[in-house]
Amino acid sequence: MRGDDAGALAVLELLAQDAPPDRYDALLTEARAAGADDAALDGLTRALELARSVQARASRSRQREAALTALVDTAHDLTSPFDIDGLLRLITRRARRLLGFDMAWLSLSRPDGSAYVRTSEGETTALNVGLELGTGRGLGSIAQARRSPVWTPDYLADPTIAHAPGIDAVVEAESLHAIIAVPLRRGDSTLGALYGSDRAVRQFTPDEIGIMLSLADLAAVAIEKARLLEQTRDQVSELEAFGSRTNTALTRVRYLWECHARLAGLVLDGAGLPTLARATADALDGVLQVRDPGGRPLTATGELPGLDEEDVTKGALQALTDRRPVRLPGDLWLAPVLAGAEDLGVLLLSASAPLADEDVRLLQLAAQSVACLMLIQRGTAAAEGPVHDELLADLLDRPHSVDPHLLERTRRLGIDLDRPHVVVVARPEGGELGKAVAWATSYAYRMGGLKGVRRGCIVLVLPGTDASAAAHRASGELSPLLGHAVSTGAAGPTGGPGEVARVYAEAVRCLDALTALGGAGGTASLRELGFLGLLLSADHDVEAYIAGTIGPVLEYDTDRPTELTRTLEAYFASGASPTHAAEALHVHPNTVSRRLERIAELLGPDWQKPARALEIQMALRLRRTRTVLHDRRTDARRPGTSPYAAPYEAP
Repeated sequence: MRGDDAGALAVLELLAQDAPPDRYDALLTEARAAGADDAALDGLTRALELARSVQARASRSRQREAALTALVDTAHDLTSPFDIDGLLRLITRRARRLLGFDMAWLSLSRPDGSAYVRTSEGETTALNVGLELGTGRGLGSIAQARRSPVWTPDYLADPTIAHAPGIDAVVEAESLHAIIAVPLRRGDSTLGALYGSDRAVRQFTPDEIGIMLSLADLAAVAIEKARLLEQTRDQVSELEAFGSRTNTALTRVRYLWECHARLAGLVLDGAGLPTLARATADALDGVLQVRDPGGRPLTATGELPGLDEEDVTKGALQALTDRRPVRLPGDLWLAPVLAGAEDLGVLLLSASAPLADEDVRLLQLAAQSVACLMLIQRGTAAAEGPVHDELLADLLDRPHSVDPHLLERTRRLGIDLDRPHVVVVARPEGGELGKAVAWATSYAYRMGGLKGVRRGCIVLVLPGTDASAAAHRASGELSPLLGHAVSTGAAGPTGGPGEVARVYAEAVRCLDALTALGGAGGTASLRELGFLGLLLSADHDVEAYIAGTIGPVLEYDTDRPTELTRTLEAYFASGASPTHAAEALHVHPNTVSRRLERIAELLGPDWQKPARALEIQMALRLRRTRTVLHDRRTDARRPGTSPYAAPYEAP
């Protein structure tokens, strides 16, 4: 075998073995050392060049094969469901590892044309991610404008690039030189750019550029898919939220109409205003108060905390003007009660939680239900007014001829005169009787009583036992309605239907006494008139007067071995002198002082004021007189005893 053939065979063997480059150089060195001639060395050199060329082509083929495999794997990975950030991190990581870059990053464009770095791989500082790239600056802007790859072997030294201070600062901080930017193309537009960079000055090969371009195209498709998927998810979430809100709203609307139907049913069933208010408060989970046009509470389900009447007045005016509920400070709501253009009052609600739109609508519907109930009650009261007047006239004109037929008529109206009732006689001082009669008709119906008109006065027979409280309530509601004072007299309670006339006469005497005493526009009852009321009373209930005036002192002496009553008598008999009272009682003045302190605890701190002291002295004298008379009647029944044997003795 010739020398040149042996050399070629040796080169083929190295090529077959995929030997490293230094083995080729060693083969040429050995041939020279062996004394090969020039022709043999030239042939061996040519063979080595061809071998290196074949080896380079094979290496490029393997690189292309690896790149294609990596692109296929990348395409497969990009089809997996990623969120946007995860997808972008995958793209930059693949670009860096596929092409062996020192650093890779990806920028996204905004609708206004500006761009920013979204993700980065291989950075050594925190300056890159989030960097604003602006418009028309850097390789990425050029690549997107040209829709083709752009690269430079040394970025900072390249004068053909429009530099930006922020970009240059990052490039310098990362010690980058060679940079390539490839546009992320989507149809006729671009989504951003994919970058690769080395920290050495070098040129990029066509294969590297082609692989980057293919990777960028895959990335653009994947980014668009991820965006569409994310948009779809957002739309699905929005639809689910909308469906949930719609379902909640439908539930609330269904509940609203059910509550409205329940309130309407209560009105049609003849329920009273307190029942309707309670049902509304339960439906809205709060405390409700119903007020008349004058601002007076008609009924309430509880206390309204922190109520500012000035805010309520302003809110009522706004609600009546707008004809809809308004919100007041302190999470209070006010709804107008309207019947056409007529103002029937307002609803005040303090809810335990903020009201939704459906709740406000329910409050408005509740106000309509209250208006319907008031109109029904007004119509019923107007229809029953003449009947009430006729019944009351029979009770007053024929007090001793109350027959079962009359009682049956009252019971059909829901009035039981066998229960205690009080009589209130009201006289409008302004002479405006017509409006007062209309009010009395509605008021008597609401309170479950009777109403009539006598001697220019309103007569009310109302259930209850406290005549004074009934008179104050009636006066407090009627006076603001008329705009002037109303004088009221009251008496009672009654013990049955036959006593209505008697109690009415007492109420009239109280009203006359109030007028005689110059108290026009005030309120008077037997209890409030004191001993004068005792004189005006038809039955002169002395025992009740004594008990109401000094009863606590009498009970204290009965329960304990004390002499508070005798001390009171001695105190007043001595001219309100504790010292003289102590002498009359034969006790120390300190004892009298302690007893007077106890009396003040029992009767109140104002017991020594002139008006109250007069009442107490009258009660003491009545008690002493009743005791003396009782003792004399007892002695008179004994044989041989004179009825005057026990004279009256002052304490």
